[in-house]
Amino acid sequence: MKTKILTLCISLFLVNWTRAQETEIDTLNIIPMKEVIVIGNKKDVSRKENKSLATLDEYLEKSAKISMIKRGAYAWEPMINGMATERTVITIDGMRIFSACTDKMDPVTSYVEISNLQEASISSGQEGAEHGATIGGAVDMKIHKTGFSPSGWKVEVNSGLETNGEQKIAGAKVDYSQEDFFFNADFMHRDAENYHAGGGKEVLYSRFTKYNFSAVSGYRLSRHQSIEAAVILDKATDIGYPALPMDVSLAKAAIGSLKYEFHKPHPLLDHWETKVYFNTITHIMDDAQREDVAMRMNMPGWSDTYGFYSKGNSTVGKHRIKINLNSFYNKSLAEMTMFPNDPTEMEMFMLTWPDVRTFYNGFFLEDQILLSEHLNLKITGSLGSHNNSVQSEQGLQSLKIFYPEMKESKHRILAGASTRLQLHKGKMNYSLGTGYGERAPSVSEAYGFYLFNSFNGYDFIGNPGMDTERSMELNSSVAFKNKFWSAKLSGSYFHIQDYIIGIPDPDLTAMTIGANGVMVYSQLPYATFFNTDLSLEVFPYKNWHINTKLIYNHGRDHKNRNLPLVQPLSYFAALGYSKGLFSIEGSIEGAMEQSNFSTGFGENRTPAYTVVNLSASRSLYLNNQRVTVKAGAENLFDTYYSTFSDWNNIPRRGRNIFVNLNYAVF
Repeated sequence: MKTKILTLCISLFLVNWTRAQETEIDTLNIIPMKEVIVIGNKKDVSRKENKSLATLDEYLEKSAKISMIKRGAYAWEPMINGMATERTVITIDGMRIFSACTDKMDPVTSYVEISNLQEASISSGQEGAEHGATIGGAVDMKIHKTGFSPSGWKVEVNSGLETNGEQKIAGAKVDYSQEDFFFNADFMHRDAENYHAGGGKEVLYSRFTKYNFSAVSGYRLSRHQSIEAAVILDKATDIGYPALPMDVSLAKAAIGSLKYEFHKPHPLLDHWETKVYFNTITHIMDDAQREDVAMRMNMPGWSDTYGFYSKGNSTVGKHRIKINLNSFYNKSLAEMTMFPNDPTEMEMFMLTWPDVRTFYNGFFLEDQILLSEHLNLKITGSLGSHNNSVQSEQGLQSLKIFYPEMKESKHRILAGASTRLQLHKGKMNYSLGTGYGERAPSVSEAYGFYLFNSFNGYDFIGNPGMDTERSMELNSSVAFKNKFWSAKLSGSYFHIQDYIIGIPDPDLTAMTIGANGVMVYSQLPYATFFNTDLSLEVFPYKNWHINTKLIYNHGRDHKNRNLPLVQPLSYFAALGYSKGLFSIEGSIEGAMEQSNFSTGFGENRTPAYTVVNLSASRSLYLNNQRVTVKAGAENLFDTYYSTFSDWNNIPRRGRNIFVNLNYAVF
């Protein structure tokens, strides 16, 4: 049986298929380089997407490289190649932003909206190291902007309703652009109640309210020089997390940046830009809305980041060179106060993140070499200086209970490199690549203090003395495309040495009432990940299209034990028809049974499932003003199910009827 599985994996690894219609490929002479989920402006969304007011999480999940950990209806955590956020880099326009929640309830993706995003550029493995050290890859979310053009004013309004969860959506967008100035602003509001799983059962504590505002403005200093300022303000309140013992009363972010661009500053330099930025995140967890709690808790967290990058592009002969110098300084602080129900007992206080400061300086180099008309070689290299320090004396002394010889600071040098050879021959594309990367332990992994994991019921303690985690990567792809159909199959393999994971320590006593014990972050000799995805797009007749996708991930440690949150064989298929201003699509999506689960992480067998979706869209013009209405039914047959990445097996939404309206005022 193992031989058959290995043979299948190798076969999948050697072939590759093209992305479905929601993706495009960034190219160098038609050779695919990376995946880009193009969201574009609202005109593109309202015309092309089945659900124009979907959440950003739903859009990202369309990528075969990304899966989402769901702890509720809000703020899903993205995984790239089956690896969570500590092994990846998530940026907004190249800016490093760090969550303020010890329980990962506020991923960076939660602080942007689909309406103010232009595209999400997804890089696998070491090709994602441009903005910092990574192992799994990176996602860079690019904010919508019109740029310099004489297009004048554009104003659009959006509204939406969803029956499951009674979600109400309202938003507006204003664009103004001239040859030497542009301004774009966007606002979005979402308000949702508890949703219902298949069969009608209410999922308690799944409500949320969210406000998001973004603005970007640019001014042309000269023909080749410009400056640009941008801001994102995001605030969410009354956020329920049904998979966790606590909710969030407030999550807010302020993100600002100033950028200078110079086109053709030198004959050997095509483009140069420098950006300085700042962001501050506040996240407050509490259990005030929960009943029958043995001890009330309040857990606020704060994360402030200052940073910059300076990067340039150059074309020299057959070389396209990119250089990026980047740096950030982050402050992460989180605390917990426990309030006994008995008023005669004392309150208890601890620092769960002991005011950890992270200072990083990095250098990234990429060279794309056109070896021949059909052959291309891409080489990347990165080097970073990473320093952690604990500024809280109280927090330092708390950690010294477990690590008496611990120093207040820890410095690491992080290196990375990758190569990819790509061949385009006729209608075929082939690629083969390798990579090596390193990462430092995250703040939680190194300095976390009694962080409760509700999945396996353990308190977690960080380990500041751990070594750097190292990864070796192999990836391959093959693709075919003509005017009638296209196909792509890709695969990647990661061998991660000194793999960081929590291991039970029977000598320690849990702090959380009812916890199963204490796990200390430690390192395994190695762990391996294998990921493969297959996509097919067919245009059988005029106005008709078919999309299909298959994904399979596999993860094991050095003792051949299953790693947690590894995606089983999953599938998606859609049949669509579009003509003029009308379109309709039906789709199915599902997964096979999750049989390779991690009992140590608290996982169990997840049943197979299939859900059916149906949507339609119609645009019309009223006095040259476009109105687009999209409606559909998700989980049409009200199936009760959960997936491998649903925390504590919380069920997904049952049948949901949605209506999205986009009105282009002018």
